[in-house]
This record gives sequence, structure tokens and C-alpha cells, in this order.
Amino acid sequence: MATSPLLRIGELSKRTGVSAELLRAWERRYGLLRPSRSSGGLRLYASADVERVGLMQQHLAEGLAAAEAAAAASRAVVGGEAPPPALSSAALRAELADALDGFDEPRAQAILDRLLAVTTLEALLSEVMLPYLRELGERWARGDASVAEEHFATAILRGRLLGIARGWGVGIGPGAVLACLPGEQHELGLIAFGLALRAHGWRIVYLGPDAPINTIEDVCRRLHPNLVVVSAVTRERVWPIVEQLRGLAARQRLALGGAAAASGVLESDGVLLLTGDLIAEAALVTTLAGHDATFDRHQTGDVKA
Repeated sequence: MATSPLLRIGELSKRTGVSAELLRAWERRYGLLRPSRSSGGLRLYASADVERVGLMQQHLAEGLAAAEAAAAASRAVVGGEAPPPALSSAALRAELADALDGFDEPRAQAILDRLLAVTTLEALLSEVMLPYLRELGERWARGDASVAEEHFATAILRGRLLGIARGWGVGIGPGAVLACLPGEQHELGLIAFGLALRAHGWRIVYLGPDAPINTIEDVCRRLHPNLVVVSAVTRERVWPIVEQLRGLAARQRLALGGAAAASGVLESDGVLLLTGDLIAEAALVTTLAGHDATFDRHQTGDVKA
């Protein structure tokens, strides 16, 4: 009885339209693919793997999270071995939250080490860190998390993200200056956005929290960056300096991130408002930067990914 030919990963990529890099990530993180080995040690993929990849794409298009899509695709393919458990983003966030809530720095670092070993940086940010930070902020607002817990978790994650960011100013790609507006101390989202930009080849100059506008302007005059990204969690940080920001936007491609971007402030002032998922926004900004006519400052006020 004839059997279906086994495929190498490049052939699997051509057949499914999914890059080899992403296929490897799906195999490593979710156990979606279960290759056999050739005598020379090469991974070889069967028709069931092709089917699972197709189902994975379908479920992603329907809006399922990657882990859920992989689990559903694996369950749907008949005749294979039971798939290994998918990496559960919710479970990992809960595990990280438990360690941070317990002020257990070694355990939290070990969890982050494990995550970085089995997933991409973008997945770590979008599926674990950023959702965790949103949950922590909501808990703090409800009084379910103490100031000490919030400060401890922020310190651990800030240190880890800045460690990953080491060298993010090196390269030949477009340059971005990132800064929190005056009085703004919440910087983790901005750092995460900088890392997402870095993944697309940007060079990052990070000015940190509570950056005076004249300092940002001085850096722009010296470096002539392709983009300046400022961040604030409330519109109250923006209103006292709105005229200065409008002036900066008249001379410089400017983006506003953080919760203040969703408030509508600066909406008609040629400022790119980063109101969506940070990973998707970084991809959008990179695309716009590659098409100057689209990324012109007079048009960016209409772009809200």
C-alpha cells in the first residue's frame, strides 16, 4: 500500500505557505508538528503535519489564540499520537503571577528563563508579560494587589526587559527615540514596544520615565530619528504640554502610546496614535516607515491600528 511522501521543512513550508521559522516555533512551543527522523537526523514531516498546519491557520484566522488554535488543530487530526500539552499562556501567566505575588524573585526569574527558552520574544510579550501587567493594573485598581506587589513585579520585569534590550541601539535600521512624558513613571509598555520595534530592525534610543519635552527635542535635533514615541497612561499627562507636542509633531514624526492614546487627545494633530496591540503596532509602524508617503506626518492621525 502506497504511503504519502515525507517532507523536509522547506517543502512543508512551500506546501502550506508558512515560513520554516514559524513552523519550527509552532513545533517547539505547541507540539503541533511531530516529525520522524531520517537516518541522517533530518526532521521529516508527514501528511498529518500538513493537515495540522492548515487547521492551525484556519483557527488563527477565526480569532483563536495561538495555543488554542494549535490544541484544536491537533485534536482534529485523526490517527496520530496524542499531542503533547500545548503551552498555555494563561497557565504561564498564573504561574508567573504566583511567583511575583509571593515576592519569590528566584522562581520568577526561573519561569522567565523557561519562557525565553521555548518561545519567541514577541510571544513572551504579547501572551504573557503584557496581559499579566494589564491584570496586575486591574487588581491594583480594585485594591486586590498592594503597592509593594506592584513595585516588586515592575522591578523584576523592568530589569529583565532592559537586560534583553541591551544593544538595541546598534545597527543600520531606522532610528526611534522613546520616552515617557513628564511625570509619567509607567514605562514597561514603552520598553516592550521598543523591543518589538527592535525585532523589526529598528535602533532604539530610550530616554526612560519622566522625560522633559525640551530634552526629547534636544535629542531629536542631534539624532534626527525616523520616529519619536512618547507614552502616558492618562491624558492628564498630555494636556499641560499639548502645544509642545503639537510643535514637535510639526517637525518630527511622532507617535503617542499608552492609555492616553485611546483618549482621543492629539487625534487631529498628525500624531500616530498607538491604541492597539503593541506587537501589531510595531509591525504597522515598520510598514509605514517603509512607505514614506503613507507614513507622512499629515496622514498618521488617521491611522489607529
